Amino acid sequence: MNWKYFKIALLLLFLLFLIVPAYRYFGSIDWSKKHSAKIAALPLVQQSDNTGSFRLPVGDFEYFVRVAGLQNEGPAVILLHGFPESSIMWTDLLEKAAKEGYRVVAFDQRGYSPGARPKGVEHYHIKALTNDVIAIANEFEFDTFHLVGHDWGAVVAWNVAIEYAERLHSLTALSIPHIGVFFDAILNHPAQQQRSSYMKKLQKPFLPEYKFVANQQLFFKQMMANSPKEQLEEYVALQAEYGAATATINWYRALNVEEIVANKTYVKTINCPTLFIWGSEDMVIAPAIIPQQKAWIAAPYKEVVLPTGHGLIQMQADTVISEVITHFKGN
Repeated sequence: MNWKYFKIALLLLFLLFLIVPAYRYFGSIDWSKKHSAKIAALPLVQQSDNTGSFRLPVGDFEYFVRVAGLQNEGPAVILLHGFPESSIMWTDLLEKAAKEGYRVVAFDQRGYSPGARPKGVEHYHIKALTNDVIAIANEFEFDTFHLVGHDWGAVVAWNVAIEYAERLHSLTALSIPHIGVFFDAILNHPAQQQRSSYMKKLQKPFLPEYKFVANQQLFFKQMMANSPKEQLEEYVALQAEYGAATATINWYRALNVEEIVANKTYVKTINCPTLFIWGSEDMVIAPAIIPQQKAWIAAPYKEVVLPTGHGLIQMQADTVISEVITHFKGN
């Protein structure tokens, strides 16, 4: 055997294993940043604006916001999207709540808005995400407001209700139960441990964003296939930009469940009227943990279970929107 040629062959094979994945990843990134450019072309929101899409400077960041009915005289509403979606998921609720007289804001949260995408995991802790909500409310001069969150947006919403109860008319959480109960179950409830095992995978370095972006976002498109066409296009465009997938996945990397549970960080009482909607076919949440949250809600509480999966508003939009607006009106 000619060892020289063997070594060359091994080197070429090694390079091949590097080059092909690199091509699949870097060749799938939207280096032109079409999504960012589209947002950058939007005007800054003005007091006279009442419905549409805008940019909103807040401190060192600039957020992409969708607003509806700001000319109304009814209570304010803030909507928090989940992972890996964006504020476009709330399009129907924005419109229908505005027609009911509410002033409604949905924004692309930290990591999702191109102008609010700091580097470093330390910038994506729940405390920072919570403070973003209050900062947005303050910019719109919402002293009090109804708050709705889905998935990761629900995690943030629960913490807003814990830390800023005096700012809320009501809380609506979709899919994720009280975070004190939820995080404890991730460590201590076997069924929830199994359903939350994906979190550890998302906390690994680089591999999650590689899977999201490589091969022209094939895996990501399959994962989000149940989304309406316009929404899916926005999610793909957002995630395709360099750094976006890392920023959105950093929400998971910043999450230290062991520390949270040890310190009982979120085992705290909710003191505002609460609506919780979940799907009986949701593979993210173990149904057995949901009854535990009632002990931590010292206010009117309503629970709605729908025969569907995790993407509640995508799959049962009319029912979810009706329940949410009814909840607003009652509080």
